[in-house]
Amino acid sequence: MNITPYYPVPIRTHVISAEDDIVELAGRYTEGVAEPGDVIALAESVVAITQQRAVLPQDVRPGLLARFLCRFPGKHGSLATPPAMQLAIREVGTIRILLGCAAAATGRLVGKRGLFYRVAGQELALIDDVAGTMWPYEKHIILGPRKPDQIVDRIRRATGADAVIADVNDIKCVDILAASNPESGRIARESLRDNPFGNDDQQTPIVVIKVLAETPDRAA
Repeated sequence: MNITPYYPVPIRTHVISAEDDIVELAGRYTEGVAEPGDVIALAESVVAITQQRAVLPQDVRPGLLARFLCRFPGKHGSLATPPAMQLAIREVGTIRILLGCAAAATGRLVGKRGLFYRVAGQELALIDDVAGTMWPYEKHIILGPRKPDQIVDRIRRATGADAVIADVNDIKCVDILAASNPESGRIARESLRDNPFGNDDQQTPIVVIKVLAETPDRAA
């Protein structure tokens, strides 16, 4: 019988807001739980919230270009509303958005997908349009976190444990935005497939991945 060497421990927090410091929170809530060798995993949306990157759609004034371009993503896409598309334009600029649209149109002709984000910017794929995250942000558009690599490095220095920022969904897709070293990213990718983060009453945007067995040496 195969026994996984990793055990994710969801950590319940208060309702995190833009007033919080994510590094301080990671240290405070994982104290006594995370040890050197473990991995502290943070949901990307909560990191973005602490960076004031949660925006109410009614606070965005979409221009004509945003109103036009939002018609082309699938209706369930993250940029399928005028406010979300306007925020994408604000993030990377009009030229990159138009180049991404041109690439996407070309890709459709030759049967290649994903060219919009490859050209316009992979960070746009992190935009959650009315994401359904925990209250009181369930009706906000959540942008991707800024400088995630710096955040995980600061958490590692503050706690002694490795850290990752992850975007996880309920269909076992795990996207590691940043990891304090490659081995931590691999561990998180394997351990978070069942999405132990909780955005509803669970209030568990932090998960400590306990490493129960020896793993290959991690990069310094």
